[in-house]
Amino acid sequence: MNLLQILLLGLSLGAIYSLIALGFVVIYKGTKVVNLAQGSLLLFGAYVVSLLSPALGFWLAAAAGIAAGAIAAVIIQFIVGAAKTQDHLVMTIMTIGVDIVAVALLAQQIQANIFGMNDPWGDGLIEIGGASISQARVAAMVTAIVLITMFFLVFRYTTFGIKMRAAASDSETSALMGISQRRVAIASWAIGGGLAVVGGIFLAAYPNIGLDSHSHFLAMNAVPAIIIGGMDSSEGAIFGGLIVGFTQAIVLGNSQFFAAVVGDGFVNAAPYVLMILVLLLKPNGLFGAKEVNRV
Repeated sequence: MNLLQILLLGLSLGAIYSLIALGFVVIYKGTKVVNLAQGSLLLFGAYVVSLLSPALGFWLAAAAGIAAGAIAAVIIQFIVGAAKTQDHLVMTIMTIGVDIVAVALLAQQIQANIFGMNDPWGDGLIEIGGASISQARVAAMVTAIVLITMFFLVFRYTTFGIKMRAAASDSETSALMGISQRRVAIASWAIGGGLAVVGGIFLAAYPNIGLDSHSHFLAMNAVPAIIIGGMDSSEGAIFGGLIVGFTQAIVLGNSQFFAAVVGDGFVNAAPYVLMILVLLLKPNGLFGAKEVNRV
């Protein structure tokens, strides 16, 4: 695999992981909960797209799937928020239980089948300087750029964005100023769920074989991204996603070398190895805010 091929693969994977990682960070910034049920949201939304796309067409099905993922995320937020505790660690652990139950139910429906997205790009390829990239991955990069740009514009320059930033910065003070923490939480989870589904659609598209009952594990590749970038940093989620994407691309591009040194399957472990190295040097991630304790 030549250098340009690795670059294109890293950019395309990084764009997808950035979207999923941004979903994690939005939820965390809004509620201080790490939603480890993002994988089941990805699987559910993409499954809805695959079911509806033959009848509705890809674009309407994609909109329905993203909406379904957002609604499902809000339902999870209600379940987690119903806990008689304000301990965010307990709430995070609850999302693991929700994820296991949701994935088990979805696996019963999907079984051993592999579902396509019926997307308009199909298995088309684009040749660039002796390297090739699927049209679906190009669409993923363009979509990521558009959505991430929209997110930052809304987050920084609209009233809604100001409320979100205020709640993320100081929830108690923002509540005293009349900002509804409930609305912020609902919006955060809805955005996070929708972004997970967008990432899932492109992860299931070519060159991957499609959506199966194990596709939810792909969302876990975004976990090193948010840790590397910093749990409370939207910018960190983007850079963390790109770092993970390039890490996997480099391993895939030199698969024979890594197979000889550490064995097969290192491509999935490599981001976590990098995550550990970053945490040893920067416990808050590359862009995470340092916690200040007053004594």
